[in-house]
Amino acid sequence: MILFEPDRRRNAAPTLVDQTVTALEHAIQAHLLRPGMILPSVRQFARDHGLSTFTVMAAYNRLVARGLLQSRPGAHFRVSRQKQAAPATVPEWVAPRIGASWLLADVFADHSISIKAGCGWLPPDWHDQAGLPHAMRQLSRVPISQISSYGHPLGYHPLREHIAHSLLEHGLEAAPDQVLLTHGATQALDIVVRTLLRPGDHVAVESPCYANLLQILALNRITVHAVPRTAEGIHEATLQALARQHPIRALFVTSVLQNPTGASFTMAGAFRLLQLAERHDFLVVDDDTSRDLLPEPAPMLAALAGASRVIYVSGFSKSVMPSTRVGYLTCAKPLVDECARTKMSLGLTSTEVMERAVYHVLRDGRHSTYLRGIRERLRQAHDQVTAAMHAHGFEVWGEPGAGLFLWARPPAPRPTGDELIRLTEQALKAGIWLAPGNYFDPEGRDEGWMRFNVAYSGDPRLWRFFHRWAAPR
Repeated sequence: MILFEPDRRRNAAPTLVDQTVTALEHAIQAHLLRPGMILPSVRQFARDHGLSTFTVMAAYNRLVARGLLQSRPGAHFRVSRQKQAAPATVPEWVAPRIGASWLLADVFADHSISIKAGCGWLPPDWHDQAGLPHAMRQLSRVPISQISSYGHPLGYHPLREHIAHSLLEHGLEAAPDQVLLTHGATQALDIVVRTLLRPGDHVAVESPCYANLLQILALNRITVHAVPRTAEGIHEATLQALARQHPIRALFVTSVLQNPTGASFTMAGAFRLLQLAERHDFLVVDDDTSRDLLPEPAPMLAALAGASRVIYVSGFSKSVMPSTRVGYLTCAKPLVDECARTKMSLGLTSTEVMERAVYHVLRDGRHSTYLRGIRERLRQAHDQVTAAMHAHGFEVWGEPGAGLFLWARPPAPRPTGDELIRLTEQALKAGIWLAPGNYFDPEGRDEGWMRFNVAYSGDPRLWRFFHRWAAPR
């Protein structure tokens, strides 16, 4: 049985394997090949269609993996007797119910929301369309023997070397064995918390702050104290009072392009914070994942105070791609070693395959050009969204002009409590994700603030929604 005429032109797309798979799929769907029917042997199919046995075997195996064919060692390939599923009907869309569970987990897999104004990542089409695919192609040439083991507990050494060299450009001296690679910056924070703290320990956090950090601290039963975030950094008087009243073990901050406010520390604010940390002898944990999105240099707390006072956390979800799940931390060597043991206890090593891919992206000369383009694109988005907010009477907490986030609230009467919940639910029904401010508040306070991602907030439908909502009812 001749099922198709292969396109044998050099560099034909799709490949001969893909063409064979497609032809067999169509034959099964058209019942030319019926359930239970034995397929021609690999050699016979190859002769009939002028293909190599390697091509046919690869196609047969791919169809076995998809459940369309069945095979036993030494036996023929058969069409699967299992009933093939009919194309799924698309269910009527129902707006998800917003809450901590949805925001923490379900939203990452929820593609039903078309306007993700409250999310924390770049739009997919903003990412470097060539960088990571090129890195993956490079990686495919690496002998399997080099990437088949668990890898080093600290992570892929060349990437750690590259990170150490990059940090030195900011004035932070760290050896490669002071860099611990992790599954994203969020896991790095979790490792720090599990290594450094015990249930009941006291820490200070910014208010508002990174929402997932609050969940990590709660899961580990850490006592949390809120310190207001200011335009220059942290509210020193509040922090000093807390440090006098409680045995504060650590302060968690985001010094640059903070999530959710978008604010960055000034040099003066950074020095005053570090003086307080020295005076009251607590560690500073700096989550610095967005520095690559900042057009101008900004103070790096770890470079100013050193690895004995500051634990530096970062990652590549903003500068490369969230799906790589590659982050890192660096601090004093004894604490790095403790964190490495925690990492191994939680899940063994991190994924060297993706660490190698990120390393290839960072070493590619095009990556710096890509980042410059992203910074400019975000600057334009900030201008556009800030103008829209002012036009609709929003109060904007600072205008950073860079990074992903703006912290703002609708005009008076500001929605709080049940009214804010209704606003958020109405937005979801309209296909708009808003991120209420109480989710980022250590004490769960609701003052009407919201986090806006400027890369998603330029859509006119978002502002038409707010215009309708604010209209007299």
